[in-house]
Amino acid sequence: MTPQSLITILVFAPLVGAIVAGLFGRRIGNVASQSVTTGLLLLAAALSWTLFAKWTWGGLEPFTIQLLPFINIGDFQSNWSIRLDGLSAVMLVVVTSVSCLVHVYSWGYMAEDDSKPRFFAYLSLFTFAMLALVTAADFMQLFFGWEGVGLASYLLIGFWFKKPSANAASIKAFVVNRVGDFGFALGIMTVFWMFGSIQFAEVFPKVAAMAGEGWWFAGSYWHAVDLACALLFVGAMGKSAQFFLHTWLPDAMEGPTPVSALIHAATMVTAGVYMVCLLSPMFEYAPVAKNIITVIGAVTALFAATVGLSQNDIKRVIAYSTCSQLGYMFFAAGVGAYQAAMFHLFTHAFFKALLFLGAGSVIHGMHHEQDMRKMGALWKYLPVTYAVMTIGTLAITGFGLPNLHLGFAGFYSKDTIIESAFAAGQAYGGVAYFAFVVGVFAAGLTAFYSWRLTFMTFHGSAKWGQGAHAAGHDDHAHGDDHAHADAHGHDDHGHGHDHKPHESPWVMLVPLLLLAFGAVAAGFVFVDQFVGEGWKEFWRGAIFNGAGNHVLEHAHHSPTWVKWAPLVVSALGFVGAFYVYIMREGLGAAIAARKGPLWTFLYNKWFFDELYEATFVRGTKFLGDLFWKGGDQKIIDGLGPNGVAATSYAVGRGAGRLQSGYVYHYAFVMLLGVAGLLSYALWAWA
Repeated sequence: MTPQSLITILVFAPLVGAIVAGLFGRRIGNVASQSVTTGLLLLAAALSWTLFAKWTWGGLEPFTIQLLPFINIGDFQSNWSIRLDGLSAVMLVVVTSVSCLVHVYSWGYMAEDDSKPRFFAYLSLFTFAMLALVTAADFMQLFFGWEGVGLASYLLIGFWFKKPSANAASIKAFVVNRVGDFGFALGIMTVFWMFGSIQFAEVFPKVAAMAGEGWWFAGSYWHAVDLACALLFVGAMGKSAQFFLHTWLPDAMEGPTPVSALIHAATMVTAGVYMVCLLSPMFEYAPVAKNIITVIGAVTALFAATVGLSQNDIKRVIAYSTCSQLGYMFFAAGVGAYQAAMFHLFTHAFFKALLFLGAGSVIHGMHHEQDMRKMGALWKYLPVTYAVMTIGTLAITGFGLPNLHLGFAGFYSKDTIIESAFAAGQAYGGVAYFAFVVGVFAAGLTAFYSWRLTFMTFHGSAKWGQGAHAAGHDDHAHGDDHAHADAHGHDDHGHGHDHKPHESPWVMLVPLLLLAFGAVAAGFVFVDQFVGEGWKEFWRGAIFNGAGNHVLEHAHHSPTWVKWAPLVVSALGFVGAFYVYIMREGLGAAIAARKGPLWTFLYNKWFFDELYEATFVRGTKFLGDLFWKGGDQKIIDGLGPNGVAATSYAVGRGAGRLQSGYVYHYAFVMLLGVAGLLSYALWAWA
């Protein structure tokens, strides 16, 4: 089969699975629904790796195939197309690999759920929307996939719709993403206004000529390319949970754990990073927008890493870790190292999906308990889960030896990002140095909270045999997956207290082992293709670097202290976590119990939820009440149905009572009229 046929089957296979399971799931049953969706995802993953191998080692050239017209209105021409280049080849592998493993894993994790056809249909629908996004050849199809993954995310976060917190989390994710998508839509409109087209192949060659175009507004000259890129990045901020629009991602943990792994760790949240790298021909001519991306990415990396230090829900720690790692990817793109951003996206998909699914295995083995303070000493009961999560921890902390250039997946990608920020700082100064400092500091924080999770969960004394409040904690566990537990008769206040922890079934462990292999080898195997000497041949123009952008080349010649800095701070983070949670077990709980100002600030996530509640939420409610009670009820209804109309109705009803139908009533009225006329005549004549 030709590559064009392979990629067409690949993209639409998940859609077929979603239709079959979604429309006919109840009729064909659980096993058939799961088999169809999982089988088609395995097919898509196999085809993705086939195309990726042909792209990497077989010399496959970029191509675009047009399937059918999409939206054609005047100059606004959009066709449903499938584009294959270096970027889409990487994303196809990431999306389908993680999705098919999540499908397999869900056979075990969702075994007790009675809505499996609906769940697997949603997973496949999400995968199709993501594949449509990463193979788009114009902004309209990109936007279609962008909104499609948002819809699927809403459905999956609120999958347990009988649980109020799950409904609230799905609505929150939907609303926050609409804020970002509004900016994204404005950015697309700006691109069409500037270039008269939304086709990537037509827009990109014109960017250099339009780089100086703009207009004066409010005493300042606004560059059109900068404006378009800044607006497009607002969309990426929402989808990828960057600072200011990040609040939805931790709450999204209300969905089942496989959802967290698929959508909020490895695929959907990386759409923003992919979009910025895809539009590198535009961003290279938008220095202001790139500086904004660098600052927002660096601040996000720092913010999320600090918050992760104090969270107790095992899934929320990993969720904030996702925010932080996305920050790394964005500031890499902001300093011009788009290849490094995509490399970290690629490696991060393996070890972050591994950590999320590993957390799901812990939750499953702990009878749906998620509070790490009620765990401990699990390594002997969940040995496989412990081993793979340790591998994931080593990968996310970037463990490796710079002098040997040998390490886990995160070592190659995250260290390249930090070195690129340093190189950009030397070349351009400014915000790149800020990103470098934050990147090194956040690496230490990452090591601390990652090993904290490992130590609290698998080491120390066993706390799962104690009462729910034996450790003296006065705040409630988040319990995001308790709806799953409640649905099947587990005690809401004592999950895991009456039964020993147990290892997960092999249908859940096999995906973990495969992801663990990726967390070990993905960096070592592909470092040369993504960011090494062979990057130009690998990307083949899919990523554009301006004439003055040599950041990636200079990153490889960073000073020795820059190369060793991430390992040193990661080691300090490990030692700190080991001291607090192993050598002085109970010290962390004692610090939390004191509720000092710094701990309170971090535990409450910098009070962003409270700030947004006090401003946007209450402000919106105030405006709604003002227009509803003041404008609608008092003014419109008061003057309309309850005012003039009501008066007219009352007058008409009163006048209608005079129409009694009796002749003597009418004669009496006529007599009164005659008497009145005579009285008036006598008065007038007088």
